[in-house]
Amino acid sequence: MKVAEIEVISLTGGTVDGGWPQGHEPQENLHTLLRILTDDGCFGWGSCFTSGALVEGAVALLWPLLKGQSAVEPERVSETLRQASFWQGRGGSVEHAISGIDLALWDIMGKACGQPVSRLLGGNYRSVIKPYGSILFDEPDALRQTLERVVSSGFRAIKLGWRPFGRRSRKFDELLIRTARKTVGENVELMVDAGGSEQFWPHGTNWARETARMLSDFDITWFEEPLPPDDLAGYRELTRTSPVPIAGGEVLTRRQAFLPWIESRAVDILQPDCTKNGGLSESRRIAWLAFDHNVLVVPHGWNTAVGLAADLQFSAAIPVARYVEYLTPCAYIDELTESPFVLDAAGCLQIPDRPGLGLEIHPDKLKRFAGKRMVFR
Repeated sequence: MKVAEIEVISLTGGTVDGGWPQGHEPQENLHTLLRILTDDGCFGWGSCFTSGALVEGAVALLWPLLKGQSAVEPERVSETLRQASFWQGRGGSVEHAISGIDLALWDIMGKACGQPVSRLLGGNYRSVIKPYGSILFDEPDALRQTLERVVSSGFRAIKLGWRPFGRRSRKFDELLIRTARKTVGENVELMVDAGGSEQFWPHGTNWARETARMLSDFDITWFEEPLPPDDLAGYRELTRTSPVPIAGGEVLTRRQAFLPWIESRAVDILQPDCTKNGGLSESRRIAWLAFDHNVLVVPHGWNTAVGLAADLQFSAAIPVARYVEYLTPCAYIDELTESPFVLDAAGCLQIPDRPGLGLEIHPDKLKRFAGKRMVFR
């Protein structure tokens, strides 16, 4: 079973605003799907948190190395691509494209074996997991309405992130958190994402520590990205002294980049993104390194249905997994698949036990959001 074709599909028309200062319109392309076809007609889906133009360029670089490779050896193939593109990769768009390729190859391998990817990753530690609805902060009245919608749709954990939190005053930040806790009550978990990877983030360790103390008064589950993503020393100091768990790592790629964060316990919760960091093959390595150092892993997923499906399989195979991120509302999650993701009465998601990643993309639904499509043969 050999790789015969790869299609790059830019998603547009349903892009969710990510909170960055410039904002995002629905027609912007921030996510790209990959579809790999084998010489015997099997196919698998991958997803990249990167624009189609960048993925196309990276796939053009990688295709001579990928064409004709075994489609059922995802770890060896993705590592071969990584090693062979060393001087042009080591992160960035090349690694993001390798991530999508790796996911698609795992999907194919699962289908070829008749097994869910979670079992091939080592086995299932759970069959259900709690998703947290991922939303942006807003003005208090608008925030209250959004939280009511998310709770009414069945979520029992919610993460609030980015603007305007951390961008006005401590008093306003506390108002936002008080509003959120009052709106959802005591039985819904709340997480806070400061968005420290925003360009020219102005806050340091002292601001983050004082903010964490405020968050602890409202029973916040974790405080995410309170510092710029390269401030390793700041994260170490903050994690050592913060009264709430500190989370980060979504921008990192390759297991080597995660290692100093894990070994120095710079965060309590590590957040690898399998659509960026090298795919499921790298995420599994990262997760076990973290587990051996008693660092919790929660996959980052500002995502697509394919990315969420991969996170579910990944989380099933991690001993201490507790949550997956669920961007809501998001057309690329809710409106692409044959069967929708459904929360149960406890606000949890069933982890699919079907072969591969456990999802099917509906071709007619995909047409609605498919922008430029490029095929490499």
